[in-house]
Amino acid sequence: MADCNKSSNLNSIDLSSPDIPTSVSLLKHACMESGFFYVTNHGISEEFMDQVFSQSKNFFDLPLEEKMRLLRNEKHRGYTPVLDELLDPANQIQGDHKEGFYIGVELPEDDPEAQRMFYGPNLWPESDILPGWRQTMEKYQQQALEVVRKIAKLIALALDLDANFFEQPEMLGKPIAVLRLLHYPGQVSEPAKGIYGAGAHSDYGLITLLATDSVSGLQICKDKDAKPQVWEDVEPLKGAFVVNLGDMLERWSNGIFRSTLHRVLGNGQKRYSIPYFVEPSHDCVVECLPTCQSRENPPKFPRVKYETYLLQRYQDTHADLSAYNKA
Repeated sequence: MADCNKSSNLNSIDLSSPDIPTSVSLLKHACMESGFFYVTNHGISEEFMDQVFSQSKNFFDLPLEEKMRLLRNEKHRGYTPVLDELLDPANQIQGDHKEGFYIGVELPEDDPEAQRMFYGPNLWPESDILPGWRQTMEKYQQQALEVVRKIAKLIALALDLDANFFEQPEMLGKPIAVLRLLHYPGQVSEPAKGIYGAGAHSDYGLITLLATDSVSGLQICKDKDAKPQVWEDVEPLKGAFVVNLGDMLERWSNGIFRSTLHRVLGNGQKRYSIPYFVEPSHDCVVECLPTCQSRENPPKFPRVKYETYLLQRYQDTHADLSAYNKA
């Protein structure tokens, strides 16, 4: 049965607004309905975002041979070629029509924490090939994390928690944070034939902060069990980030907040996007929040250490990190 498509109207939260109750109300509604919303006036300048996208394009414009020198390593850093990742094996006949570049939390190899998943040294293009590239991406990582912290305060308030709940050391105090540069080269997607820019998936972690260019392609499905599935277009909003919640926050909130299926369809135009995935630390123990349970609504998920949860998710997808990639 063919999918149905329509446009989505997402709530937009102004992060500079002094009217916190209204912001919390808008965010709570979005988190309960779809787990997707826009944030505006986030504090990162349009000029700097243009620079980040320009540097991303500069990397993908390099010859394939040069990019392959930085092929993704065992620490999940570096370049992933077109068709390398497969997000929705049940519906895709080939890998995603996109190429990407992973940048994680930078730690030297001799740091004990560098042995843990998603921690360690990054792969970087040579500075004589892409001058200022590393500095731009590291600056963006820092600024993007500050935006996520602002959003996390509103999420905490929406869950009737202290505003600084997610600032605890084992949460956003020492997060797993992965920046992903993505380039969709312009292949036209054909869902009926199993061809996608990025196959349908939900995100693993806490919050994903997505910057996009002006080209459409992102879609969400609020009810994954519907027959046929209804896919809604999430249009780019100039100067705004698209934010979506991950599976871990759905688990944390006992299913009150939602992590929603999403995908990317190519329309023949090149498209660039930059998702920033933020998760709690490896040692964070995730259990149902006290404000999200009651006698009538007991915890639906067992208590789990986040590192254990991550490993289990990878085993569920045959240890293939393609399932960790998002749009």
